[in-house]
Amino acid sequence: MDSNKSGISLIDEYIAGFPKEMQKILNDVRATIKAAAPNAEEKISYQMPTFFMNGNLVHFAAFKNHIGFYPTPSGIEAFKKELSIYKGAKGSVQFPLDKPMPLKLIAKITKFRVAENSKKAKSITGGK
Repeated sequence: MDSNKSGISLIDEYIAGFPKEMQKILNDVRATIKAAAPNAEEKISYQMPTFFMNGNLVHFAAFKNHIGFYPTPSGIEAFKKELSIYKGAKGSVQFPLDKPMPLKLIAKITKFRVAENSKKAKSITGGK
């Protein structure tokens, strides 16, 4: 597992550092991503919980008023219509804490990223 500057090396430790209400949301997001990418490795990267499989799949992080979700620019572009109701940038989206977490959308985006990274890995290895 990677470690970051603050010494957090496990997603469990990252989540434990937040109030109980936020921990529930973070655990729900984590479980959703795990279910969508069961073979992905969990680690901390860029000081955020990260799922890795043939490269970074997605990152997520807690903020005061939102959960940041980082599925790379391709993940944002592929779901541009569904994500248009949220604040975001080229490779990120902000899910506000005062609304239900869009867990089904998070799962769809994660599955898209799994397929994308798997395809990329096959092209690099010649389909092996």
